[in-house]
Amino acid sequence: MSDINFDFDELTERRLSGSMKWDSEGDASDIIPLWVADMDFRTAPSITSALLRRVETGIFGYTHVAPDYYKAILNWFGNRHHWDINSRRIIYTSGVVPAISAIIKALTNPGKGVILQTPAYNCFFSSIRNNKCNIVENPLKRMDTATGFTYKLDFENLAMLAARPENTLLILCNPHNPSGRVWSREELTEICRICRENGVRVVSDEIHCELVHPDAPEYIPYATIDPDAVVCTSPSKAFNTAGLQIANIICPDEESQLRIDRAINDNEVCDVNPFGIVGLKAAYNEGGKWLDALNDYLYGNYKLLRNFFSQRFPQLPVCDSQSTYLAWIYIRPLGMSADDLRDILLREARVRVASGSSYGDPDYIRINYACPRARLLEALERIGKINL
Repeated sequence: MSDINFDFDELTERRLSGSMKWDSEGDASDIIPLWVADMDFRTAPSITSALLRRVETGIFGYTHVAPDYYKAILNWFGNRHHWDINSRRIIYTSGVVPAISAIIKALTNPGKGVILQTPAYNCFFSSIRNNKCNIVENPLKRMDTATGFTYKLDFENLAMLAARPENTLLILCNPHNPSGRVWSREELTEICRICRENGVRVVSDEIHCELVHPDAPEYIPYATIDPDAVVCTSPSKAFNTAGLQIANIICPDEESQLRIDRAINDNEVCDVNPFGIVGLKAAYNEGGKWLDALNDYLYGNYKLLRNFFSQRFPQLPVCDSQSTYLAWIYIRPLGMSADDLRDILLREARVRVASGSSYGDPDYIRINYACPRARLLEALERIGKINL
């Protein structure tokens, strides 16, 4: 572990806490949940301390977002990712999913096409449908490797789809969920070129940008490539604070900002709670060392999981992930769907994983390995006892 003060091995108890991850199965207290994307680690001590100080005020009324909030964002992304953000172009909201939905509403119209690189995060599909737009899939191209498989972008197909006048928006996931790809500067530049030439606006979800493996390529903020892009960020995934409900939209210009701000207000997601503000400032001002230690620990879990599948189920390759804490595993050799395997693992191993059907591909499952190592080992041992 990078820092003895950060105990990621602690077996936290989350049952009966109102946790979506742990309490969704009712009274099934023997299930290990490795599905929804939140972590079983306590957040950074700096965040906990800041929230406790805020609780001690005893007053939780409507909150004002002060200049130090924006300063924390600018300093974090400027120092850590070399991204110069204009504070006047930041819109705060309650989460990246509401942000994506509002941006679609603001920047395109019902009946228009929104391009996705599939497999894709499940809420992208619903956000597009809820805005009465059409989902336009640009499937990623799978490539086998010596250690598993990876994906690359299909630029030829993307150019064809972008050239169609009904397709006006592209949602990029950078880094990519569920594959864990960290897109290179060259790949992002080519996306920018194709979309600019065809008048397609890019919306980049960068919620996983802090969760990059130690040996992986550097995360490149898409807005440093494409100044016309709209980018969504949040500390929620990296610092395990999704329940605090805070996210930011980085707008490229005043016109886009006004339209998105109008949609945010129309969708009634324009207010945030004081704990989200406090948590974000503490994360970005003081959370760097904790985050570095977390990424080292997550990488150890990832290698453990890969080694388990290569030894116990060599017919089920694991994607060569570069980021996130989500393993993407190919299960077609089993001759069953991801939904069927999810149900078998839940019933026989008492381990809950996510079916790839939710992300547009029923040949895969997704496993969240962001938990204490002993818990991950127990879950893998249970899976290993099943005759697949």
